[in-house]
Amino acid sequence: MGKIKIAIVGLGNCASALIQGIEYYKKNISEDKIPGLMHFNLGGYLPGDIEIVAAFDIDKRKVNKPLKEAIFAKPNCTKIFHPDLPEYPIKVSMGPVLDGVAEHMKNYPDDKRFIPSDEKPVDVTKVLKETGAEIMVSYLPVGSEEATRYYAECAIKAKVAFINCIPVFIASNDEWIKKFEEKNIPIIGDDIKSQIGATIVHRVLSKLCMDRGVRITNTYQLNVGGNTDFLNMLNRSRLTSKKISKTEAVTSQITHELSAEHVHIGPSDYIPWMNDNKVCFLRIEGEIFGNVPINLELRLSVEDSPNSAGVVIDAIRCCKLALDRGIGGLLISPSAYFMKHPRIQYPDEVAKNMVEEFIEGKRER
Repeated sequence: MGKIKIAIVGLGNCASALIQGIEYYKKNISEDKIPGLMHFNLGGYLPGDIEIVAAFDIDKRKVNKPLKEAIFAKPNCTKIFHPDLPEYPIKVSMGPVLDGVAEHMKNYPDDKRFIPSDEKPVDVTKVLKETGAEIMVSYLPVGSEEATRYYAECAIKAKVAFINCIPVFIASNDEWIKKFEEKNIPIIGDDIKSQIGATIVHRVLSKLCMDRGVRITNTYQLNVGGNTDFLNMLNRSRLTSKKISKTEAVTSQITHELSAEHVHIGPSDYIPWMNDNKVCFLRIEGEIFGNVPINLELRLSVEDSPNSAGVVIDAIRCCKLALDRGIGGLLISPSAYFMKHPRIQYPDEVAKNMVEEFIEGKRER
């Protein structure tokens, strides 16, 4: 069915995992053996049909470097599970820094933080048009409000679909949705859910409690890790949207009122030696029959970036189906299933069925 031409904003750990995965599934996996994918064949598109035609970053160790080299450059620290990459015919373009780099990062070792390049930013819209990009995937750092809006505007100007993987509210904001609708450009967002991550597990367990008649009284989710995402989030001022996104994703599954003092969900600390490993500590307290107390605790340990790439690879292909069908605006079904903060929250089993219907062409969005 042809290639899916994408541009990636932010060549960090998540982008590294995604690009490795595209090549891994292209070379090693057949349709009868598909570990790690929700769909091998999604609407006729395979993982290997995704082609990177443009990439943007601001770190001097990545800008103007070949893509193959940039995704393994510091401060990236995700697991290298497929080092055998082709010689991509593109180099990383310098994007505008804007609010993409937290001030406190300068106090940390070079191999753990972003080091902005002195290069002049390119004209992003022009690059998108010249490369023939169809879809832009944004992996900007959490808290990059200004930068996210800038790239979203560039996508609109270049008539490129937009997948917002971070908790800046674009695809869940009515004004932004209208902008994409008016140009008939697909958009999916906001804030990617991992395959088996802290949020999806917390949602499922909360829904289980509701379905089984448990009244949840308190819950927390504490996450620690050692990648640049966790370092970036030490600046709590960058976390407003992140906490809203993660909290609403969970509380949307709880059918009774639970005040803010009884819910705590969010990043807790940065532990450098953990690198891209993320550990979640989750607790749910509640009352069962006769108001008898019950509590549940869970510890989840996972390599953070491949965990999100397993979802993004499907979001990309759903976006391409929308382009093929001439559908623009918010893609409700993929957003509901793939994202923590969609415009409309649905139970995961409902959202999954919606996505399958979307893929089959039974549901427009």
